[in-house]
Amino acid sequence: MSVKSILFATSEAHPLIKTGGLADVSGSLPMAIKSLRRDIRIIIPAYKSALENAGPVVRIATLRIEGIPSPIHILEGRLPESSVIVWLVDSSQHFDRPGNPYTGPDGMDWPDNAERFAVFSHTITAIALNQAGLSWQPDIVHCNDWQSGLVPALLAMTTQRPATVFTIHNLAYQGLFPLATFKSLKLPESLWSMHTMEFYNKFSFIKGGLVYADMLNTVSPTYAREICTPEFGCGLDDLLRHRSDRLSGILNGVEYTQWNPAKDPYLVQQYNVYTLRHKIASKEDLQKRVGLPIDKDIPLIGFVGRLVEQKGVDLLLKALPKLLTKPLQLVVLGSGGKGMEKSLKQAMTRYPQQVAVQIGYSEALAHQIEGGADMFLMPSRFEPCGLNQIYSLRYGTVPIVRNTGGLADTVIDASDEAIRNGVASGYVFNEPTAEALLDAINRALIDFQQYPRIWKKLVFNGMQQDFSWRRSAKQYLGLYQQAWELAKGIPDE
Repeated sequence: MSVKSILFATSEAHPLIKTGGLADVSGSLPMAIKSLRRDIRIIIPAYKSALENAGPVVRIATLRIEGIPSPIHILEGRLPESSVIVWLVDSSQHFDRPGNPYTGPDGMDWPDNAERFAVFSHTITAIALNQAGLSWQPDIVHCNDWQSGLVPALLAMTTQRPATVFTIHNLAYQGLFPLATFKSLKLPESLWSMHTMEFYNKFSFIKGGLVYADMLNTVSPTYAREICTPEFGCGLDDLLRHRSDRLSGILNGVEYTQWNPAKDPYLVQQYNVYTLRHKIASKEDLQKRVGLPIDKDIPLIGFVGRLVEQKGVDLLLKALPKLLTKPLQLVVLGSGGKGMEKSLKQAMTRYPQQVAVQIGYSEALAHQIEGGADMFLMPSRFEPCGLNQIYSLRYGTVPIVRNTGGLADTVIDASDEAIRNGVASGYVFNEPTAEALLDAINRALIDFQQYPRIWKKLVFNGMQQDFSWRRSAKQYLGLYQQAWELAKGIPDE
């Protein structure tokens, strides 16, 4: 039997709600799997934003969870511009609140996050076991990150269960809570063990997926290898090495219908690989929008992302004094650590002709940076996959990246050999230091200013790359099949 039906559990999905790359994956991968003739349904908490964006919704089921006084309603909508069914877990006391899915307006984690995502997980489990009154049971439950990590653990304690796949989008976020919280959730005592979900005297949601899922994967082949090492394993590398026979890496795809300079509505003038001269219009428009001097010849470097150490923003800040002695411009869009936000704002004040910073996120400006910048910076200390470097390749915006995770899997360094062989697509550096970052940027600046033929070839190579979801979706179908066959062979306990 081949897998036909999948329940895709996620805490965010674009365009319903987005805080990061998980939303991009969760909004694109199910559509790609649906196009391969599979019955896939997304389940997500009924946040205000998700309800507003899921179109007309109808209540299709109601269930009760032990310890939760109010009933849980299941609402049905659609992923915008698709036929993918979305089920929204409607518990107003848990999800009808301001802020983003995980933090309040003050930027602090919601104090009841463990209960919120336990309710989410119990609801997923009920649907997976066909106990929610929907007359539908999936072959596979595909869980994503710690917010649904409890699901494989709960399902493992049942019979006639579907198979489970658990995808690690970022191992650094683990859903850790104290023993008192574990007790308050009224979960089976067997889950409090170093062999199950206890982690250094805390309850770890992510361990539920890592220990109990039939198959594990992460979002790039290199990151799958990296997390089995102490440097990148976040304390879980022993467990991941133990389960390495169940672990694989499937590179994230991108949605080229949304990220395509030839059709991008946010660009002042669209372009493709054969009309690159029109990219200059996007550059000048970007410079105007962010208040930088309009100059088509000056190198313009873009950065879009969280302003945290993981993304290498501290390396960029250390490199800035030397970097800004050169004729170049830098545009930054993002939010994160208050110290880093302050330092970037100070740099903009000190170098108003060279640095533009916008704190927060703007979908329009993100597209305009991709379309208008000459180079895109991703100096990440670690990067499970990364999507912006893939967007940059398609937009002819040459990426400058660290040799880690998905960055290593998608960008080929402009070494002499790679240039000779016609495969180079960007600039890659190894060590997480400001000096290594500066060296990579200097190489890019030299090629941009002195070797236009090499630069045009890098741009052309990048724009020709294909990282669409269809290839990755087929790999996920293979992963689902493996999980289903393994689960089928597991004796009931």
